[in-house]
Amino acid sequence: MDTHDHKTSKKRALLVLNCILLTLGSCGGPMLGRLYFLHGGKRVWFSSCRLTASWPVILIPITINYYMQRRNSTPSSPTKTMLFSIKPPILLAAAVIGVLTGLDDYLYVYGVARLPISTSSLIIASQLVFTAGFAFLLVKQKFTSYSINAVFLLTIGAGVLALHTSNDLPNNESNKQYMLGFLMTLAAAALYGFVLPLIELTYKNVKQKLTYSLVMEIQLVMCFFATALCTLGMLINKDFQAIGRQAKEYELGEAKYYVVVVANSLTWQCFFMGSIGVIFCTSSLLSGILIAVLLPITEILAVIFYGEKFQAEKGVSLALSIWGFVSYFYGEIKHSKAKENEAKQENEMPQLSGHRSMIV
Repeated sequence: MDTHDHKTSKKRALLVLNCILLTLGSCGGPMLGRLYFLHGGKRVWFSSCRLTASWPVILIPITINYYMQRRNSTPSSPTKTMLFSIKPPILLAAAVIGVLTGLDDYLYVYGVARLPISTSSLIIASQLVFTAGFAFLLVKQKFTSYSINAVFLLTIGAGVLALHTSNDLPNNESNKQYMLGFLMTLAAAALYGFVLPLIELTYKNVKQKLTYSLVMEIQLVMCFFATALCTLGMLINKDFQAIGRQAKEYELGEAKYYVVVVANSLTWQCFFMGSIGVIFCTSSLLSGILIAVLLPITEILAVIFYGEKFQAEKGVSLALSIWGFVSYFYGEIKHSKAKENEAKQENEMPQLSGHRSMIV
């Protein structure tokens, strides 16, 4: 019993840690990405590459875990320790998901470059719809009336943003560019809505013990291949030759250019690590929900720091989004309470049966 409680506490602590990482990435990633474009940054493939380019950072916790396992190994109870435990089938699956992630990064950055952050963030909220749909198809996710209501409200909320787009146009941008950015961001939401359940499906089909260390290895492989795809795009688009020139022309200064680039890459790594960590602890649907839940925070930050407009359409969309979030979590609370009651009744039944037999 104590062992079970210890495992439960450990998993909850891990879930909290990944929620914190997801929060840092969901809020900091879009903010710093927009800062790059607002002050002279123009390279889409380079910005896409930044999202996963800090993948070597994952080697730090993997290495620490490896040495901790070796230290805990004793002659009386030796344990086989390896720096990497990922097997070829999982590596291949992670590589495919990584390529899809790289493509999603490009679609997302293309949209962010052309839309105010408050608008792009609300469009990304529609990702939950796609996550829910693909979770149902790929991992047989069960739905309640509350989760269906949440998905419906978030869909309507994202659709409201398509109205009166001319009032939201950034300076020196045409309606055509705005709509293209809108569609690209929506495509990014759809693709990442597919990627999250695909990661959960990969977890379910792992033919080896699924540990958090293995999850970090999967993340490492995903980010490596996503970065490789975006690096190829940079080579074709000749982004490498333009980085130095762009840094010198950056409005905030050359030093701050590189600070923004590095900080943006690290925050996005927090996002990816947090999202797949939440999937490991719970499900892809909850990961999608949490990404959407952080939307109001990003909205407020964009209005405060970038002075972005907050028209009536965004207000309606935000209200519908919050309504959807509340609906989902209320349903989850009711569902968990119902499961607890069922478990209590099942535990009481054997005791009652034993008592009756004694009477007889």
